[in-house]
Amino acid sequence: MQEHFHFTTDRAKLQKQYEAILFFVSAQLSSIQIPLQRRNRHLLKQEDEVIITVHVLGKLLGFTSERAWHRFVIGNLFPKALFPERSRYNRRCRALSFAIKWIRRQLAKRGQHHAYAVVDSLPIELCHSSRMYRVKRFRGIADIGYCASKKTAFYGLKLHLQVTDQGLPMGYVVTEASCHDRVAAETVMTQIPHPYNLGDKGYISQTLQKKLYEEHQVAFWTPVRKNQRIRQSDAWKQWMKRKRKVVEIVFSILVDSYRITEIRANSVSGFETALDGILLAYSLVVLGLVER
Repeated sequence: MQEHFHFTTDRAKLQKQYEAILFFVSAQLSSIQIPLQRRNRHLLKQEDEVIITVHVLGKLLGFTSERAWHRFVIGNLFPKALFPERSRYNRRCRALSFAIKWIRRQLAKRGQHHAYAVVDSLPIELCHSSRMYRVKRFRGIADIGYCASKKTAFYGLKLHLQVTDQGLPMGYVVTEASCHDRVAAETVMTQIPHPYNLGDKGYISQTLQKKLYEEHQVAFWTPVRKNQRIRQSDAWKQWMKRKRKVVEIVFSILVDSYRITEIRANSVSGFETALDGILLAYSLVVLGLVER
């Protein structure tokens, strides 16, 4: 599908998206006081803000293949002589990962003014289930976990994400697939604290709720199980179910449109750069700074 993207591209819309991202990235990048140390700076074909913009634009358009995206950029945005070759472009993206992460975090802070936040996890499968016991990709980092919604085991990672009621991603943590949601909950919710948070039954823990409130002033509500002494009204359960639905919508968009579960990177730095690029692109769309 990505190979045929050349024939279905609205160049006017593409240029508008590129200019909108470049304008925002340039304004944010001027606040970072840590320039990259380069020996051949005079040989740069494009500045850092252009490289970040191109990277984010690729994630906005749903590209998962860096080869296909680089070919698309040369054919639609820049002539070959004015853009770095593919391997150099990829290395510069990874070198600028700290800037991409910082810019995304600045956007995420706007979510502290939203009404509430919801926490949930998304399984990221790295191979087919038939290969899970012999795959070498991310061996030692990823492992085998269980997806309750699909009722199946998988090899990969797990994305723990906090989103606001308006769908803006805030804190996130990537763990091995076997990591329980409660283990990563505190880290996710204290990166960019929101005073009101909701979770599903996988986060039930009075100890966790007490610690979040006493140490971080974060209120965290979850449904209760049938065998618990605490009783909740049917109205409260329905209200919780409606409010938590936003995170399911966000996951659906990230999977279907941004292809977050199809990241092809084989290194930790490459995976992290791609993930931050996807979350930054989605955040720009949610806040109305870029048109999808």
